Amino acid sequence: MNFWQGFKRDFLVKFWAPIPAVIALGILSAYYFGLTGTYWAVTGEFTRWGGHALEAFGVDLSTWGYYKIMNMDGNIFTRIDGVMIIGMFAGCIAAAFWGNNVKLRMPASNIRIFQALIGGIIAGFGARLGMGCNLASFFTGIPQFTFHAWMFTIAMIVGVYLGAKFSLLPFFQSKIRLQKVSCTKPLEKDESKVKSLFTLGSFVFIAIIIWALYLIFAQGSTKLGMAMLFGSAFGLAIAKAQICFTSAFRDIFTTGRSELAKAIVIGMAVATLGVFSYIMIGQPPKIMWAGPNAIIGGILFGFGIVLAGGCECGWMYRAVEGQVHFWVVGIGNVIGATLLAFVWDDLSLELATSWPKINLLEVFGNYGGLFLNYGLLILLFALILVLEKRYLNKSKNR
Repeated sequence: MNFWQGFKRDFLVKFWAPIPAVIALGILSAYYFGLTGTYWAVTGEFTRWGGHALEAFGVDLSTWGYYKIMNMDGNIFTRIDGVMIIGMFAGCIAAAFWGNNVKLRMPASNIRIFQALIGGIIAGFGARLGMGCNLASFFTGIPQFTFHAWMFTIAMIVGVYLGAKFSLLPFFQSKIRLQKVSCTKPLEKDESKVKSLFTLGSFVFIAIIIWALYLIFAQGSTKLGMAMLFGSAFGLAIAKAQICFTSAFRDIFTTGRSELAKAIVIGMAVATLGVFSYIMIGQPPKIMWAGPNAIIGGILFGFGIVLAGGCECGWMYRAVEGQVHFWVVGIGNVIGATLLAFVWDDLSLELATSWPKINLLEVFGNYGGLFLNYGLLILLFALILVLEKRYLNKSKNR
């Protein structure tokens, strides 16, 4: 086996180990912040998509307060978040095609479709109420030293717990009857199809890199080009490592598995130092309101992603793999985010905008805030260990 064949097998075809992939995402997110001035986030752009859809039907958004915050200028091809998401989808597509992991799969039952849509709507609504999802108000929000992200995170874990309990109700259990078979059927593998998919995945990945380089050197849009490059790296990593923030915390309550949740905390610890370095040289962090919106939004988001079966990262790579269930989750996310924009003016003063934006670095000093953030990450890691041990002890006593 030559070098290319070994590289192709180990890094392009096979799945990646999730723990180093999550740590790599933490490093990438820190550099992304430093180069583009924003954090890795997706649901804000989903809200804009809903706004553009409303405008297409003649709805005037000029008086909607949320769209003034979100900035509707431009389109998906001219906004940093929009271009980054295009890159994410390209990375997910390349990963799925390289691994021959593409097949149209319909939901197992109508109940699953219901879960996908309603859960997606609740998660989208909660994410935008809390000013971010598992990315902006958790994985890349906590390293920004914004206290609202800690409020959202704890509330999200509560929501995940409630969602896990709710999803175990008999109503949501599959009614499909299992049938016993007398023999196994050998797996079929069409080598020509595998090669075609691999070639198509390579084409998509190369095309997105060329597009990014065009934006940087021909259009002079360095931030847009870097957003596309980083987006493709984000998408490739979450798809190849099958990273889902939903399962990371849901599994603690349902199976006692905590490896991915612990890896996520380590990834945030790595990102924290990188983000801190950029803040020290003048890059302003993204700080949001530390109000009831973060708590309510976190609970709704955590509950919604478990009911839907996937978070904003999870549904993206599963959708391009051909799982129709997650197409519905994505549609639900956009609907939910747009619903929040519709009611924002009625909720914002009481729940968000009248509350302070708490920057831990300003309140406790630069190094005081840094050590506090690490202390809270250690406590979060310890909480995960406690929840894991609690589940295992309960399992032994059954």
